[in-house]
Amino acid sequence: MDARSIIAAVRDRKGLRPEAAKWFADGLASGDVTDAQAGAFAMAVLLNGLGAEGRVALTEAMRDSGQVLTWDLPGPVVDKHSTGGIGDCISLLLAPALAACGAYVPMISGRGLGHTGGTLDKLEAIPGYRTDVSVEDLHRIVADTGCAIVGASANIAPADRRLYGIRDISGTVESIDLITASILSKKLAAGLEALVLDVKCGSGAFMKTKEDAKALAISLVDTANGAGCRTAALITDMDEPLATEAGNALEVIAALETLTCDEVNPALWDLTVDLGGEALALAGLAKDAEEGANRVSEAMESGRAAEIFGKMVAALGGPKDFIEHYRDRLPAAPVLREVFADEAGHVAKIDAEALGHAVVHLGGGRLKGGEKINPSVGLSALAKVGDTIDEGEPIALVHAATEAEAQKAIAEVRRAYRLSESPVEPWPLVLEKVG
Repeated sequence: MDARSIIAAVRDRKGLRPEAAKWFADGLASGDVTDAQAGAFAMAVLLNGLGAEGRVALTEAMRDSGQVLTWDLPGPVVDKHSTGGIGDCISLLLAPALAACGAYVPMISGRGLGHTGGTLDKLEAIPGYRTDVSVEDLHRIVADTGCAIVGASANIAPADRRLYGIRDISGTVESIDLITASILSKKLAAGLEALVLDVKCGSGAFMKTKEDAKALAISLVDTANGAGCRTAALITDMDEPLATEAGNALEVIAALETLTCDEVNPALWDLTVDLGGEALALAGLAKDAEEGANRVSEAMESGRAAEIFGKMVAALGGPKDFIEHYRDRLPAAPVLREVFADEAGHVAKIDAEALGHAVVHLGGGRLKGGEKINPSVGLSALAKVGDTIDEGEPIALVHAATEAEAQKAIAEVRRAYRLSESPVEPWPLVLEKVG
C-alpha cells in the first residue's frame, strides 16, 4: 500500500477503505506522506467525496493517529462543538452546567478562525488562565472539577493538524468530508461517550444557507455515530450575533452575567439549555431532551454551574475569586464610542460576518496566524433583529485601543446594519434538529 494507490482509488471513485485511511493518516502524522500527496488526496476527496463509510474510516484513522484519551469516572464523558459564529460564548456556560448535572466535560477547544471568535482566546482574557495543559493535568482537573476547557495537545489527532494546513493552501477547505473528519477526529480523541453539535447557519457562519448547514450536520452526526459516539446536532441561526457582545473579554462578561443570573441574556440562556438538554439525553443522564433542559436550567438558576466555572478557572491558573469579581478581573479598552445608525427604524438585517471582521480589525482577532490579540477590544450593546431604534439611540458600543481604530469600527458597524420603517419579527434561534 502506498500514497499513490490510495489517492488513485479516491480519484477513481473507489472510496477509502479503513486500512487505506489508517495508512494515510499515519503517513500524515509521521511525515511519510508529502505535502504534494496530501494536497492531491484532499482535492480528490473534494471532487469525488468519500461516502458514509469512507468518512467514518478517515475520521477514525485521524483520531487514532495520536493519543486517544481514556477515562475512569463515575459519570459519562460528554462534550459540545460549535462550527463557529459571532458572540458565541456558549461553551463557557454549557461545560460547567453539564458538569453540575453529573457529566464530565473535557472540552478541547480552538482559537478564532477568520471572522469567528475562539473559545481559547476568550478564556485567555482571564488573567492567569492556562489553556495549554498536560494530559495528566486534564485528567486531574476534569475528575476534581467536572470540566476543563483547554487546547489540544500536539499528540491529539496529529494527522488532522497536518491535513488542516494543507487544505488551507490547496483550495479544499469547503469539502464536507474533510471538515467532518477534521472536527470529529479531535473531538473523539478526547474519549467521548456523547457529543452535541451546534451547526451555525447564516451571515456570520461558515455555512451561509440552511441547506449547507444541514448537509454538514447530517455528515457530522452520521459519522460520529458510525464511529461509536452518540451524537445529535442543532442547526442554529447565525444571521446576527448570538450575544449582544463580540470580543474576548466582553464575551466572558456576557457569559458570566448569564451564568450567575446577574443579567441574563435570553439567547445565551436558551441555547445553553437546548444544547445541554440534548447532551444529557444522549449521555443517559436524562430520559429525554426536555428533562435534560430542565436540569440544565436548574443548575444555572441554583448557582451550581457558576460555582463549577469558578473552580475550573482557579484550577487552570485564574483568579480564585473570579466569579465574585469577574468584571474587575478582566481587561477593559481605553476608548469607548457609541455607534449611531443613519436613521431611526427597526433592525431588519445584520451582516454578522462584517461585525466579526470589525472585531478582528480592532485587534480582537488575527489577520494572520500567530498574531497577538488584544482581549479588551470588541463590540457591546449590539442591537438585535427586531429592535426598534429611536432617533439618537445607539446600535452598538465600540471598545477600542485607539481613537483611529474606534472610528474605523464605527463605520464598519454602521454598514453592517439595515433598518426598515416597518416592524420586523426576529427569527427562531434553533432552526432544526438532526439525529
